[in-house]
Amino acid sequence: MKLMKSALTLSLMLLFSSVFAQQKADELLKKVIDKTKTYSALKIDFEYRMLNVDAGIDEVKEGVVYVKGDAYKLVMAGQTVISDGETIWTYLEDSEEVMVSDAAEGEDNITPSSILTSYYEDHKISYVKNRRNEVMGQETIELKPQEGKKFAKIQITIDTDNLKIKSFSIFDNGGNEFIYKLKSMEEMKVVKAGFFTFNKADFPDVDVIDMR
Repeated sequence: MKLMKSALTLSLMLLFSSVFAQQKADELLKKVIDKTKTYSALKIDFEYRMLNVDAGIDEVKEGVVYVKGDAYKLVMAGQTVISDGETIWTYLEDSEEVMVSDAAEGEDNITPSSILTSYYEDHKISYVKNRRNEVMGQETIELKPQEGKKFAKIQITIDTDNLKIKSFSIFDNGGNEFIYKLKSMEEMKVVKAGFFTFNKADFPDVDVIDMR
């Protein structure tokens, strides 16, 4: 009987501890999101790494992304992806092509805006214990989708002093890990009109492929 009571007590302690940790993780992420939302627009320089140990893939690239609400412009490795929140233009420099698609068709995709705002909704949230984080004043939060998605989980590492995202990793269901290390993040005070749209006049020789 005592053994059963001890096991029940331990189970309850673990349950309450898990719930408390989940609440703390949720509060921390909300603070980061609230702070990020105070910026009118952001410019983020980052390092991108695609890793698949089983397939022997380890690729590293540099990039920059500009974010304003649901709009963004991503420039990396000869490719520019622009979205005004409704339309997505994907420009390929080598082939001189731009593919046009509807942003609504990619609702299951992870975008810079969704990572930096409210993608944690409808996801199970928890802490990832890491001794290195404790020394550096960082915390890693893990998000797992409640329903089937194209990815298995997202891990976001946060500087707890400055409430800034240091890096995030996306794990898909095929064994790939996509790691984004944020090298710098600064507010864009002024955003020119048309910055988050593709202007064909600037690329007269480009072939437009409308996939909508």
